[in-house]
Amino acid sequence: MLYLIPTILAPDTAESVLSPQIKSIIKTTDYYFVENVRTARRFISELKLGKVIDELHFFEVDKDTNIEQIRKYFKQIPQNQNIGLISEAGCPSVADPGAVAVKVAHQLGIKVIPLVGPSSILLALMASGFSGQSFVFHGYLPIDKIERAKKIKVLENESRKQQTQIFMETPFRNDSFLEDLLNTCQPDTLLCIACNITASDELIQTKTVNQWKSNTPDLHKKPTIFLM
Repeated sequence: MLYLIPTILAPDTAESVLSPQIKSIIKTTDYYFVENVRTARRFISELKLGKVIDELHFFEVDKDTNIEQIRKYFKQIPQNQNIGLISEAGCPSVADPGAVAVKVAHQLGIKVIPLVGPSSILLALMASGFSGQSFVFHGYLPIDKIERAKKIKVLENESRKQQTQIFMETPFRNDSFLEDLLNTCQPDTLLCIACNITASDELIQTKTVNQWKSNTPDLHKKPTIFLM
């Protein structure tokens, strides 16, 4: 079976955000598809489950990994061995390259079991006050300022149709991204900023663009989800 194993979103939160089921699955699993080997090793080690990290087997699945490579990984795993899929943070295969491993598992007839855990996208949506009936996650918007402004305008128009628009940026570009949002959107457009979700300094607030302009938060290097 392929277990989709969520990880923490913020440091030192495992005890409060991870279900006991996750620990129990990791205790009995020695083979893993992971987005980043170093991060996955550290995550499992910090759970203090008595696993010998050097005896575990990790196969890296990132944005450049193709289906044929993943098929080769599956062939290297002994029969009747469970496999875990671990993302860099949060739920695997959601806005995550691990989705291709899930696709191959279905093709090979391997049972896929998603485990409950924190998803920054869904937690932000839940706390935004926006429509949870109709929403779209766009991932990253264009880096080019002109193309980005055009895309923001399109998303703003869609949001006015009661469809929640969800997107993100690389943390070190958050502040300049927020500046572009505030300069492009209409003053009365509602914007939710969900920053450092589940951490002790978590910020999740929904305000108009005009209100954000008068009290702009520092988001530099802080994982953030934006919603309109």
